[in-house]
Amino acid sequence: MSVRLIPPNSELTQPYWDAAREEKLVIQQCNRCNHRLFPPAAHCPKCGAAELAWTPVSGKGVVYTCTVAHRPPHPVLAAQCPLVIAVIELEEGPRMMSNVINCDPGAVQIGMPVQVAFEPIDDSNMLLPVFQPAQPGA
Repeated sequence: MSVRLIPPNSELTQPYWDAAREEKLVIQQCNRCNHRLFPPAAHCPKCGAAELAWTPVSGKGVVYTCTVAHRPPHPVLAAQCPLVIAVIELEEGPRMMSNVINCDPGAVQIGMPVQVAFEPIDDSNMLLPVFQPAQPGA
């Protein structure tokens, strides 16, 4: 198991982390205008409504942009370098920053289909959504 930085957690983000523990990816959706958003927010950036609900998503997406970190952005990540840091455009619309795993870092390209996977952050039961190349036909 690789050790990762523990992401900040708050009342706003708790449903996201609870779903991740169950290996489910969720994002917020506005109950007024149906806009889907990530990262979590208290109000819809499109219409301003505060009525946001957490909704499951497919976990499928494409690499929108990426870079390979050969030097660790933080000492705790040294064992994971080279580390692919990517912005993933989810099939449902929003983009999220994550890592691409389980492939050669040089093979990751813009437009590459990916699917969500979950990695333990440390010895707690917290899981981090990451992405890996999509399986053909998935």
